[in-house]
Amino acid sequence: MDESNKSIEVAQLFQEVMNLFRHNMKKMISETGMSAPQGMVIGLLGKYKKMKITELSNHLCLSNSTISGIIDRLEAQEMVVRERSKEDKRVVYVTISPKYKDMHKTFHKKIEDNIKNTINRGSEEELNKIFEGLDTLKKLLINEQK
Repeated sequence: MDESNKSIEVAQLFQEVMNLFRHNMKKMISETGMSAPQGMVIGLLGKYKKMKITELSNHLCLSNSTISGIIDRLEAQEMVVRERSKEDKRVVYVTISPKYKDMHKTFHKKIEDNIKNTINRGSEEELNKIFEGLDTLKKLLINEQK
């Protein structure tokens, strides 16, 4: 098999794995009553704690207006809180609401357990191969950015 076919196969396989992963996450998120984009916003806020709408927009590759709409719906469900910066009133930060923090921790743990259970079904040899392959791909992508 020539190099270009191998590259295409790797790209397709990676895309298939990501689609399966996304599908699994969407299923888990939908069980909470949130949409996938809402779940992604909550996930980022769980990781970074406090973010501007523009930061969320950049991370998710969505427009500010789309993110604002998602935040509006999450705010209506009392899952997030908007806070104006004390230094610059034009800047608005978004955080997970105190009311939702415990639920978020439970949900985050459920996602981690789901991933762990999936990964643990592989043998030690399979897991080593996955790790080596992903680590190699990461290094190639990092080198491409230089």
